Amino acid sequence: MGLLFGDILAVTVDDLLIIWIGGALILLVLKLIWKPLFASTVNYELAEAEGLNPDRAKAIFTILMAAIIAISIKMVGLLLITGMLIIPAAMARNISSSPQKMVMYSIIGGLLSVILGLFSSLEFNTASGPSIIAASLLLFILSLLNIKQSIKLKN
Repeated sequence: MGLLFGDILAVTVDDLLIIWIGGALILLVLKLIWKPLFASTVNYELAEAEGLNPDRAKAIFTILMAAIIAISIKMVGLLLITGMLIIPAAMARNISSSPQKMVMYSIIGGLLSVILGLFSSLEFNTASGPSIIAASLLLFILSLLNIKQSIKLKN
């Protein structure tokens, strides 16, 4: 049951070491493939013409995503990983004006989700994984209000 829903409170010091080292390696590799990955997202043919090898960048990115999922299964659980991957990025997309800002806002949104989710889990005696997802959803809804504000300002 722990692998489906995760148990962040069962994480050991060894797990934390794996998370920090694995996360640092993933961020380093992502920094190395950022240019071809971003270029292929904007225009695949142009990225190929510039000699950036977007197919290799996409393959490496897929491996990085698999590594993130493997690292986070114990904490978040299989059922909640999708929400933890998608919701902070969707929230960041609503409030950012550039891809670099989107990455930073997504990281900040994910961290805030974990902090708010853990505190609400403690306060309301709920499971930690779903509480983190609920906090992430709350931040996403707040980001939607930001979109409505910017639409009103344009009109």
